[in-house]
Amino acid sequence: MARQGLQALLSQHKLLCEQLEACMEQIECLIQEIPGSAQMMTIPGVGLVTGAGFLAEVGDLMGYSHPRQIQKLAGFNFKENSSGKHKGRTRITKRGRPKLRALLFKCVMPVVAKNQQFKALHHEFTTRAVNPLRKKQSLIALCCKLIRIFFALGRKQQPYDATLVSNPSQHALKINVA
Repeated sequence: MARQGLQALLSQHKLLCEQLEACMEQIECLIQEIPGSAQMMTIPGVGLVTGAGFLAEVGDLMGYSHPRQIQKLAGFNFKENSSGKHKGRTRITKRGRPKLRALLFKCVMPVVAKNQQFKALHHEFTTRAVNPLRKKQSLIALCCKLIRIFFALGRKQQPYDATLVSNPSQHALKINVA
């Protein structure tokens, strides 16, 4: 019985692998039809699954006039929890699409590991003298930056240029750390 159970599990695993491979081929064909998707995948650390997932959650980028709309759709817009004279922490609202937010957060970690410009930005955000961010806050800020880059690449349909990311002081997000 154990051998039969093992054979059943192995055949099920083989079937699932074949279905996954067929699904990935179909995603590759479909993503090539979307304008700007190939340019998004020129970012080091961004692959087919990330590009397809982002475009599946967001839809047509021409329907957005500013990348802040996509940030709000993902729930990465900031809100201060305050009342009266009390000034509370600034946090992300988490209102929006949780799958898009999770996809971007899971994507930004390999991007920080493989992309030297994002790695430098992460280091700058976490070690700056004025308002240093915690590591997770820095990754959220980099998610917002990645949204802006995806938006620009998808709309202009130009390949990724690393010099646009290189100036951390110009693009720093102000997050109050209480």
